[in-house]
Amino acid sequence: MEFCKQFNDRTKEMKQGAPIPVIVSAYADKSFSFILKNPPVSYFVKEFAGIASGSKVAGRAAAGRIAIDKVKEIAQIKMVDMSVDDLESAVNMVKGTARSMGVQVVE
Repeated sequence: MEFCKQFNDRTKEMKQGAPIPVIVSAYADKSFSFILKNPPVSYFVKEFAGIASGSKVAGRAAAGRIAIDKVKEIAQIKMVDMSVDDLESAVNMVKGTARSMGVQVVE
């Protein structure tokens, strides 16, 4: 019950319905701690591209399009969760996710 209270308190400012990855650590004395992460890149790609899901046949049929400035925005948000040193690497990772979902990145 205490976890739910703390979780709800820490996520009340986040967008409702967004998937939130959580790392929970439970200890022998029945205490716990948890770390909240940002939603996955695929969530942001779908959100900014305005689509409900990725392509069923990625690489053959496009599911949507996303502008490069939105890709950079996603990269900046997710950079804390990615193990990268610079923005360019994060942008390339977001582009790869978009490509694997069948979303075209347009300049």
